Amino acid sequence: MSDLSTATLGRTGIDVTKLGFGAMELRPSMGEDGAGRLLGAVLDAGITMVDTSPDYGPSEEFIGAAISHRRDEYFLASKCGCQVEPPPPPDRFPDHLFTRRNIRAGVEQSLRRMRTDHLDLVQVHLSPSRATLEQEDTVAELMAIRDEGKTRFIGMSGSLPNLPDHIAMDVFEVFQIPYSALEREHEELITTAARAGAGTIIRGGVARGVPEELPSHYSRLPEQMRAGLERSIEERKARWEDAESRLDDVLDGMPRMEFLLRFTLSHPDMHTTIVGTSSLDHLAENVAAARNGPLPANLYERARHTLG
Repeated sequence: MSDLSTATLGRTGIDVTKLGFGAMELRPSMGEDGAGRLLGAVLDAGITMVDTSPDYGPSEEFIGAAISHRRDEYFLASKCGCQVEPPPPPDRFPDHLFTRRNIRAGVEQSLRRMRTDHLDLVQVHLSPSRATLEQEDTVAELMAIRDEGKTRFIGMSGSLPNLPDHIAMDVFEVFQIPYSALEREHEELITTAARAGAGTIIRGGVARGVPEELPSHYSRLPEQMRAGLERSIEERKARWEDAESRLDDVLDGMPRMEFLLRFTLSHPDMHTTIVGTSSLDHLAENVAAARNGPLPANLYERARHTLG
């Protein structure tokens, strides 16, 4: 039995470990064997939340190959909206479409890739506006998919400026929200979502919230879009490097990554935080840090004040 702390994921009523695994880092270079070893170690450590997306290269296929036979051990969350139907040209990165046709095709594809008859959670990707969701009848299709048993719950991978509207719609059972000690724009919205009865999944709590470089499969992006994403990555790296200098005053002897993870775990309304890695050693470090639990209350408050 795992010694990792758990929380109830809002009105889903499902208990999940507060440390989850974000499968974005399951890169092609790992191969099926390497990904399998890592995913096996995730479950062996007692982590019960696994989050992925059709956008993450071979991530879903790796999950299906490696741990579909252990399906009852983890809560499986993926996303929808990545273009599946109509199929994108082979030389172009998939767009995001929130039509009923594409939502259904995406969920069906995820089920096949991950070798399961149901997802625990389907999240709308990229935080589209409420107007887009209503125009495309996105939520109605998700509810139909839920009624058919192909997902247990529906959610939103949301962010500003649209997240408040998503919460107000009162249809999403779980929200995935970006948050960390150094990027706290959504801090109060986590509480808003939880008080509305939704489960909260935190992303970006330990890393910079962006990859060190664009994944190889992003090479198919249009040149202008790719250049824009690369600029965004560099800008956010610079933001973190500037802010990290203030961490030295509040680390209290902890390694930075442990502090950042435990800061996220200290938010009273977070239920689980997904942390991605491709390294067995880093996975073990994350598990050890999570076992130490939230920061002491006085250190947490000092850190919130110091880090602004």
